[in-house]
Amino acid sequence: MDDVTICGVQMESKASDIEYNIEKGIDWLVKASEEYSADLVVFPETVTTGFATGLEAKQLHDLVDDIPGKTTAPIQKMAKKLNLHVIWPTYERGPDNKVYNSAVLIDRAGEVVGVYRKVHPFPTEQEWTIPGDKVEVYDTDIGKIGMMICFDGDFSELARIMGKKGARIIARPSAFLRSFDTWKLTNTARAYDSRAYLVAANQVGIDNGGTYYYGHSMIASPQGRQVAQALCREEIVHTAVDDREWDYASYGNSIPMLSDHIELRNEAAYGDLLD
Repeated sequence: MDDVTICGVQMESKASDIEYNIEKGIDWLVKASEEYSADLVVFPETVTTGFATGLEAKQLHDLVDDIPGKTTAPIQKMAKKLNLHVIWPTYERGPDNKVYNSAVLIDRAGEVVGVYRKVHPFPTEQEWTIPGDKVEVYDTDIGKIGMMICFDGDFSELARIMGKKGARIIARPSAFLRSFDTWKLTNTARAYDSRAYLVAANQVGIDNGGTYYYGHSMIASPQGRQVAQALCREEIVHTAVDDREWDYASYGNSIPMLSDHIELRNEAAYGDLLD
């Protein structure tokens, strides 16, 4: 995976203005491609509308679309043009006609290769979305990619499932509502839990619920260390994937990694959890 660059876009969405947010997202995609030669670009949670839209559930259902559809088509076209992968989060009108908080993985050909539906909606969000129930990883030419969304990152089981399925990169699009300490802790822990790079792209600015998002998007390595950190403005965090993060026990040395806690899981002792 050397020579792979992963980016997180930290941007402010305009509430419920899908066309505006898509055009803004395209501008950031171009910037990530031109300035960083990005192979993967991750956007914040519900980037097409903002997290708290101020809409009733029925209004939100009518505003959004199926996947693929109007919320993804322009991004798919741009992913193909720029020859990169995109994780594009949006509320989704699901196949069962319910609203999900979803993240879409788009490949270099502009095709949708995976849709993740947030397994743990935040309590306030349960007024307008329902939870998904699947955790998958997807094969790409830059390695296996998994997705979780914001509050999902509080649950170590999801990251471990993705790690066990071979994820090398996990995206965590977010509109994070809690403390920076919790944000940093869960990002670095989930990267370490899963032995994957974790790209945590957070909203910045204000939404229709009156929440001010502080940004501070970050990328954490499989060794559980921060390798990129944003401020509290619109910007891009980026890093080059380094295979030594998996090969060695720590950074700056050549001691082999012998304690792979994905391979060494003793699941015979996990009966209570699995039950």
